[in-house]
Amino acid sequence: MGLTPDQIKDGLDEIASREPRIGAVLKVAGYPEPRLRPTGYKTLLRTIVGQQVSVAVATSMWNKLEAELGEDFTPACLLERDFDALRACGLSRQKQGYARSLCELVEAGALDFENLPKEDEAAIEELTRIKGIGRWSAEIYLLFAEGRPDIWPAGDLAVQKAVGRIMGHAEMPKEKEVRAIAEDWRPHRGAVAIFAWHTYNMEAI
Repeated sequence: MGLTPDQIKDGLDEIASREPRIGAVLKVAGYPEPRLRPTGYKTLLRTIVGQQVSVAVATSMWNKLEAELGEDFTPACLLERDFDALRACGLSRQKQGYARSLCELVEAGALDFENLPKEDEAAIEELTRIKGIGRWSAEIYLLFAEGRPDIWPAGDLAVQKAVGRIMGHAEMPKEKEVRAIAEDWRPHRGAVAIFAWHTYNMEAI
């Protein structure tokens, strides 16, 4: 479940030894807390539920869904519900389509969260087969749930802004540039991503 505090610390210490600007910010900001999610389809289902709504609304919808399906629900439980039952939980037609896509793949054995490909890009490709799950959501799952150490969500705006600030850029670098900057940070880019989020709202950075 996610990178441990020791993995984050060791990764950042290694990168800080190569990149003085990260080292300087690390002294001010300190080490970030780990970001942990459980492995399995429910984490991605919760991502789908939470798309384009506030945290409070997403939590309310999830609680209603658990009340409808049971706390230990399986993909089959969701697939058995009709449109109106899921709509009463707050799921729009689009979200229902995404949720069913996920549950159908798991139920059919076409997506096994216990045996995703070891290679990161292959695992991202596997997860983005789910309707409504793009590259960013797949990367967040692999980083926060599986704790893959070299996941680099370069398309994340907060990561782009934080990396630009840490590296002294006058303007926010775009995704392609952020990917290029981070090439030297392999194989610890996941720790740097968590650090970027950690520093994002810090005035002193």
